[in-house]
Amino acid sequence: MIALLLYRTVADQLLPLGLKLAARLLSHSLNMPEPLLHSTSDYVVAQVVTFEHGVGKTLCPLRLARLLRAWWQTLS
Repeated sequence: MIALLLYRTVADQLLPLGLKLAARLLSHSLNMPEPLLHSTSDYVVAQVVTFEHGVGKTLCPLRLARLLRAWWQTLS
């Protein structure tokens, strides 16, 4: 019962406070306002997700196996 109470205290109160503090410290260290930091991070996340999806399609094991099989057949 006490462990659940401690967990809920950490999850409900301390975690959001820690995230706000981390965002504030990062925005101050980068010398930019917090809303700009959030919008910039959203843009960066979108770019990374787009890149990962592109690389994921390129490096798909089934696609690579088909390409290797086709290349091997052209050598024969």
